[in-house]
Amino acid sequence: MKQHSGPLTADLVLEPGQFGLGKVPKRLKPAFTTTSICGYCATGCQLKLHLDEEGRAINLSPQAGYPVNLGMACPKGWQALDPLDSADRATVPLLRDPDGKMVPVSWAEALETFTTRMKAIKEQHGRDAVAFLSTGQIPFEEMSLLGCLFKFGMGFLHGDANTRQCMATAVTAYKQSFGFDAPPYTYADFEESDVLVFIGSNLCIAHPILWQRVMRNKRNPKIIVIDPRATETAQAATQHIALKPKGDLALLYALAHCIIRDGRTDAESIARTEGFEELAAFLQDYSPAAVAERTGMSVEEIEALAHTVSEPGKRVSWWWTMGVNQSYEGVRTAQAMINLALITGNIGKPGTGANSITGQCNAMGSRLFSNTTSLTGGHEFAYAEHREKVAAGLGIPVESIPSEASMAYDQILAAAEEGKIKGLWIIATNPFHSWIDSGRLEALREKLEFLVVQDMYHSTESARAADLVLPAAGWGEKDGCFINSERRIGTLKKVRQAPGIALSDFRILRLIANAWGCGEMFAKWTDPEAAFRLLRDLTKDRPCDITGIEGYEMIDRMGGIQWPFPADRGEDRPAPGEERRLFSDGIYYTPSGKAKLLFSPPAELPEDTDSAYPYLLLTGRGTSSQWHTQSRTGKSDILRKLYPQEAYIEVNPADAARLGLKEHDPVQVSSRRGEMQAFVYLAPTVKPGQLFLPMHYPEVNRLTHPSFDPHSRQPNYKACAVALKKVRPHG
Repeated sequence: MKQHSGPLTADLVLEPGQFGLGKVPKRLKPAFTTTSICGYCATGCQLKLHLDEEGRAINLSPQAGYPVNLGMACPKGWQALDPLDSADRATVPLLRDPDGKMVPVSWAEALETFTTRMKAIKEQHGRDAVAFLSTGQIPFEEMSLLGCLFKFGMGFLHGDANTRQCMATAVTAYKQSFGFDAPPYTYADFEESDVLVFIGSNLCIAHPILWQRVMRNKRNPKIIVIDPRATETAQAATQHIALKPKGDLALLYALAHCIIRDGRTDAESIARTEGFEELAAFLQDYSPAAVAERTGMSVEEIEALAHTVSEPGKRVSWWWTMGVNQSYEGVRTAQAMINLALITGNIGKPGTGANSITGQCNAMGSRLFSNTTSLTGGHEFAYAEHREKVAAGLGIPVESIPSEASMAYDQILAAAEEGKIKGLWIIATNPFHSWIDSGRLEALREKLEFLVVQDMYHSTESARAADLVLPAAGWGEKDGCFINSERRIGTLKKVRQAPGIALSDFRILRLIANAWGCGEMFAKWTDPEAAFRLLRDLTKDRPCDITGIEGYEMIDRMGGIQWPFPADRGEDRPAPGEERRLFSDGIYYTPSGKAKLLFSPPAELPEDTDSAYPYLLLTGRGTSSQWHTQSRTGKSDILRKLYPQEAYIEVNPADAARLGLKEHDPVQVSSRRGEMQAFVYLAPTVKPGQLFLPMHYPEVNRLTHPSFDPHSRQPNYKACAVALKKVRPHG
């Protein structure tokens, strides 16, 4: 009558899991464990990977005690292994035949095709005719090898990473203000602030573990969210300021106006800046009354907020993400927060700072090591002494290092559209989905002679357009390092074998180097840790100096290591897991050692509403279980259950009533560039006249406006004019 064994019994009967895991089903009982940094966002959570006898990951759990996530993980982290088992993995190289069909080929044929066709383009059209577009999703050892191979070995010039879509604004703001791309904070500041101000940041959804750090704050903080939408974070905050879209820069200037007018400044901090008198004169025109209409706030509301963020003795921290970065004036908006931190003395101390929260898991690694717009290791292509240092460190001729800067992402795609770039190499990113006004890429594709996509899936929008697909290993199938938002370096581990004959990006790049004929230049790059040591030594005497790190084992033992970590620290060596912030000494990375206060007048919206397109469209993260173009989260059965499968659009109930729309009605959303269909979600969280679309659905970026920040070249994804109408059923 009773069955004592079988598959259900095996799952229900639990055994001690060991390794601090409690009890687990027998089939999931690990023989070993190791750790790895999650491969989604730049929070940088450490996961404990459960391994079987063969060293293959069979499960995972958050790592307790790691100074980032403290034993927590978001849904994406819990399901991080799922995307590795997807049926649409790229397992062999694929080459488009004369009939337009993608056919499997050997690595030898793939490499021969790659080198022959890229060299032919270079010979006929010159070094400017080929470019690469990379990612913030692969280890920085791979990023740097790619950038160095492409520029030093293959002799091309133009390459950019999708950090340009994510963090270029923060990079530029920090470089201009501080003299180096240097986020000053540590995650402990979430727990040590008296006032936390979030601008364009839906932390609850985009970085849920960081929101948990906020919730650990025992100082009874004021949490202020400045956002047009009543986002999940705004609803959980102590105050939500429903700003008019892109009124943030004017508001920040008005706050600084009030603070300087009332003398609520920090003289000691201002003495360590340049440009205060000029800033004060500029701000005369930005009284609360002058910006009230632009911000949608009353004078009284602005005055009260200015008082809150400058109260003497209070620790105030400013935080921003894509709502600021992905803007036509994001750099100046970020710098307006930096200015506020500087003039009130809220920097370099616990619970303070003007702090950018990074998007991609390794965007900080890309910023320092990708060799795209900056020379690898935190150097500059334009400086001869930097080129000489990098050449000596890598053992290559200095003549191999260009002095010219690369074009930015949008400029590369524009050059391809114009027929100037003939060959494009896309690595671990999906611009045919993610790029602004993405419909233009279809026309651009026709101008390319050769498109190569190197990815772990053959099914992405970009891979489907390729002439050659190179199958790459994904997270969990290779070794390397990521750098998170707070500058913490952590290791990732190979715990699975890539399927078929797919290879790590590192191995693919070494094969290409040999096939191209420049393999000897990269003979020292034998494996990721060898590359790490080369790159580590290049950072000597730079603000990001990490010469004190011995290797991967030390990083793991220390609970990750924040840069800077120079070899000559002497007794000043942090304890394992210690969190450190920058500028506690009041010295910045500019030639004078002083921070710069930078500003310029707010610009008008690149595309405002009118009678034909009466709604302003906002975009952003949908749920904590979705990630970017969903090429990975869409592979998880569990994650797919946690978010709507069909595109939906948030519509204010008043607008819906006027248009005769009900919940779940199909609608057409149109801009001057494209159109898409979505289902109505009635949402009082968006104001009348505004709409919201999650960015994860492939049609969304057919609508967005191709405008860019003039300083960072980052796209403006966040505000464009659209029309909305109900889709009538056929018949």
